[in-house]
Amino acid sequence: MFFFTVVLADRSSELLVKLIERLRQVYRALRARLPFETNAICILPDHLHAIWTLPPGDADFAARWSQIKSGFSRELPAA
Repeated sequence: MFFFTVVLADRSSELLVKLIERLRQVYRALRARLPFETNAICILPDHLHAIWTLPPGDADFAARWSQIKSGFSRELPAA
């Protein structure tokens, strides 16, 4: 089991709650490709906390977060 806190670069931003559906879509798509269990998650305006369980023998949480972050941010406006 792993505990994570993921923070937006701009702590005054509210992107995670404003674009929650986008985050959900990216999250679901990744779980379909690279399975893991979400034991708990708390999404706040500028950061999130998550507890994950990865499949036995797989500890590559970094690749999962990298794909979630890039998938979420890829089509954001440049401002």
